[in-house]
Amino acid sequence: MVKLKIKRKEGCGDIPLPVYMTAGSSGMDVCAACEGSVTLSPSETRLIPAGFFMEIPEGYEAQIRPRSGLALKHGLTVLNSPGTIDSDYRGEVGIILSNLGRAPYTVNRGDRIAQMVIAKVERAEILLEEPSETARSSGGFGHTGI
Repeated sequence: MVKLKIKRKEGCGDIPLPVYMTAGSSGMDVCAACEGSVTLSPSETRLIPAGFFMEIPEGYEAQIRPRSGLALKHGLTVLNSPGTIDSDYRGEVGIILSNLGRAPYTVNRGDRIAQMVIAKVERAEILLEEPSETARSSGGFGHTGI
């Protein structure tokens, strides 16, 4: 089990820390720590603070992903999904929330707005060599038909 060191931002004692909502959840729900409410108009993107700082062990990252219910019902998404928080980042966690829906959506302080998955990271060694050929090779988008 990976251990995360988390510190609340001053004035955010009322904001729940990330939490797994069920025993089988892959991601922890992350809550909004905005002052009051923030309304996102259709096509609008805002950085919503999460009210905490954390230390992720080296060799891991935190991935910030949309919550499926908000995405389906309201068109809310994490714009750079999945957003990556590197192990050496120590600033406040923020969620780049975007409204792809047709109606304004209001985020209230304490609302669950995203989920955070902790994932192992492999680092690559770059080798300047010719890649091997495959049956697909350079076949790109749509190369196998519809």
